[in-house]
Parts: sequence; C-alpha cells; structure tokens
Amino acid sequence: MRVNFTVNGRKQEADDVWEGESLLYVLRERMGLPGSKNACEQGECGSCTVRLDGVPVCSCLVAAGQAEGREIVTVEGLADYARHRDDAHPGTGCAADSCGTSVDAARRWQARPDGAADLSPVQQAFIDAGAVQCGFCTPGLLVAADELLETHPSPSDQDIREALSGNLCRCTGYEKILDAVRLAAARQEETVR
Repeated sequence: MRVNFTVNGRKQEADDVWEGESLLYVLRERMGLPGSKNACEQGECGSCTVRLDGVPVCSCLVAAGQAEGREIVTVEGLADYARHRDDAHPGTGCAADSCGTSVDAARRWQARPDGAADLSPVQQAFIDAGAVQCGFCTPGLLVAADELLETHPSPSDQDIREALSGNLCRCTGYEKILDAVRLAAARQEETVR
C-alpha cells in the first residue's frame, strides 16, 4: 500500500508498505530519519516517541497505515516545529495539513556557516543541563518534553514526571533530565514576558 503523510512539515509518501510495518520502521528505514530509536518494540521504553497529530506516541506500536493523512513530528523536526509554533501559533500547535515548510522557504534554506545546528529550546536546554548521556533515549524524551511545554508552559515537577513517565533512561537518575525540562520551561516563561 502507499501511505501519504506529513513528516516534519513536509508532505511525504511511502510505497509498498506492508500492513504490519510500523511507523518507526518507515521513518527510520524509508524516510531516512534515524532519530527515533528502535529499542523494545513494545511501547515500553519511549525511545521511538514521535508526535502524531500533536500527541506523543510510541511509533513502534503504530502501524504505518494508521499515519495516512496525518501529521508527524520527529526529533529531527523539533527545531522547525518550535520555531513555526512560536511564529504562527504562539502557545498552540499546528493542525494537520495546515502548516509546513513552503517550497520557497525550502529553497532558501542554508546550512549555518559555523556548522552548528539549529535547536529547539528544549534541545538546547538538554545540552545546557547536561541531560544527554549515551543519547539513545534522548530523542523520545525531547519529543515528550516538547509536547509537555506546549500544553503546560509552567509544569510542576509532578507534571514533568508524568509527561516523561513513558520514557526510560538507563544511564541517569533522571535528575538532569528533570533539570533540563525545568530550564526549558523557565526560558520559555522569560521569552513570553
């Protein structure tokens, strides 16, 4: 079957998708987006978390066909998604098929001369707080934290723990991860003022 969806603001299609193929497999192997990690394949670890129509899901549990006509944001698209959200929809997300990168904007895109990557606020906070260890769980944590900060700009520690409860990290005691989300929230509050 052919699956048509929007990934990180761009219309995409995947051909010859078999009915049991996961969204995770399509994103990693067919779309060339390796950020979402393949770990447990049972929806237990959160390393494959993506946003499907704005909601964090374990992409290993979503059949690719279920993504037909839907909007997907992966860790690779967080910076563009955050920038667009701040510019076009302050405090809210994007409805499916209403947003994305225009052809003109895609043509004008250039890599930064210093070689640095553009990062979303939550990605920068993870770096600044030292919340990245081996990095395997980081993409899922970033996607979950981004959604949390979009829906709860000033989360309590309990909110943060609840939002990240589906993501396992084997390297840390989670404190630096919590610090990173707190830092991103504080920075977000500063920019709103």
